Amino acid sequence: MGADLFGSLAEATCAALVVSSTSIELINTTDALYFPLMITAAGIVASFVSVLFVHTTKVTVENVKTVLTLQLLYSTVLMTLAVIPIIFVLPEEFSIPRANPTLPVLVINHWVIYACIIFGLWSGMIIGFTTDYFTSNSSAPVLVLVDACDNGPAPNIIQGLALGYLSCIIPVLCLAITIGFAFNTAGLYGIGVAALGMLGALPVALSIDGYGPIADNAGGIAEMSGLPSIIRDRTDALDAAGNCTAAIGKGFAIGSAALVGLALFGAFITRVDQSGVDILMPVQFCFLLIGAMLPYAFSALTMKAVGDAAD
Repeated sequence: MGADLFGSLAEATCAALVVSSTSIELINTTDALYFPLMITAAGIVASFVSVLFVHTTKVTVENVKTVLTLQLLYSTVLMTLAVIPIIFVLPEEFSIPRANPTLPVLVINHWVIYACIIFGLWSGMIIGFTTDYFTSNSSAPVLVLVDACDNGPAPNIIQGLALGYLSCIIPVLCLAITIGFAFNTAGLYGIGVAALGMLGALPVALSIDGYGPIADNAGGIAEMSGLPSIIRDRTDALDAAGNCTAAIGKGFAIGSAALVGLALFGAFITRVDQSGVDILMPVQFCFLLIGAMLPYAFSALTMKAVGDAAD
């Protein structure tokens, strides 16, 4: 569970490390090359402390979703502060070659790197809260969809698709702003650290992501055990809250995948020492199609395995 998020974290770290190896100043500065790993370490510490805040509130069925969602806010604020000390391992200014060798070398201040991390971090939080808003059973979009179900399956499908499409607007804008700022100010290195910033709250995201399946299994056990209906009502309420928090984790996975994909592409360009990849070349275009097909192939194999197990 959450393997895609762990994969994104590892890929973003590798991409940032590869790009940072092109900077003479980072290579010659003690511990500067380990900066991407330090970002992740700061996120782990911030997430650990933020989870402790749950003990400051009495958790009930009515407020469990709010308590879980606020963990994301706490970890974001704490990581914003935790990253400040570690940026001083970087040189005050350092240069990173651009992807296009015809352009001049990019000179970066370490506070610019901090800004890239914060853009990624807070964009991730906004994407998480947007996902929660569009999936919560108490929010306006879902309630409108509930009313549409009274008119039959066709309005339900149409309204559901429209709701899903609308939910993409804010995350895409957040990603576009983050990529635009990071790339213009810090190049491919900025993209890499922005992706690490977005994944900084990964421990909290995975923690609240796991709440839904646990509550769902508890409801199934209560049903099969013949427990009183009040138990099932309570597990259903917890499951509803868990489904929203699980959706937050999916929002993180999708948003970070976009940044990580760009960071990995930048790392690839850096290693092959080329200014770009021409997709009009037959070989590149063929493998682009194969790469786009792979997620569907693996998804089909996974779903077929589940179907075989059900049979």
